[in-house]
Amino acid sequence: MDLEKMLESYRADMMIKPREERVEETIQKSGEIFLEREQERMLNYAEFLKIQFTVLRKRWWLYQCLLLTASGLVLGYMQEEYFIRRSVGVAGVLFVVLIIPEMWKNRTYCSMEVETAAYYSLRQIYAARMLLFGTADACFAAAFCVILRGRLHFTMADLLVQFLFPMVVTACICFGILCNKYAVSEMASVGVCLVWSGVWWLITMNERIYRAALLPVWVCLFSAALLLLAAVSYRAVINCGKCLETGASGSDKDRRM
Repeated sequence: MDLEKMLESYRADMMIKPREERVEETIQKSGEIFLEREQERMLNYAEFLKIQFTVLRKRWWLYQCLLLTASGLVLGYMQEEYFIRRSVGVAGVLFVVLIIPEMWKNRTYCSMEVETAAYYSLRQIYAARMLLFGTADACFAAAFCVILRGRLHFTMADLLVQFLFPMVVTACICFGILCNKYAVSEMASVGVCLVWSGVWWLITMNERIYRAALLPVWVCLFSAALLLLAAVSYRAVINCGKCLETGASGSDKDRRM
């Protein structure tokens, strides 16, 4: 009997009664230490850009280079200058269309939820992709313009009207359609861009319409297109996560129902 009392007394003495304030203090300190350790391993933005560059599939840049190269070769063998200068716009449209599969692959593979949970936000990921693609495409387009100017004797006005303007408008269409809160498929954007290509071809093939607009008018149109591209690009970065808030039908109401 005495042994049982001794055991019970021993159990009572050994039982630890945690104090709530101490537990909360331990949890808080553990969280601070964890965040401090993780902060030491956090990527800076340059390293983040490098990682984004490595995960981009470079084949689409290769396709863009092949497209411009093939366009330059075909245009070089054309005899009619009239068709040469009108066909450059089609190359500009297709050049931009080739960024769609890689730029919006997270929507194709439904990985936006994973990217949203990362340290760098979906907004920063989109901004990094746009920066990388914009830098590469600007270099490709500049090289193509130099080739056209040297080999086919394009003037700066011709390059502005025939190549750069339709290319910028196509980029506006892509960002305007795909970067919204509704789930619009990439094929729909490609279709609209191809329709725009046909419309541009008809406009430039109509000599009356084409010659009616003087160079200052084209410069104003190009400047307006650049401003619109800047606006839709900004909206793409700001609203890139809104498509997660809507269902496949593109309506919040459908989700609530």
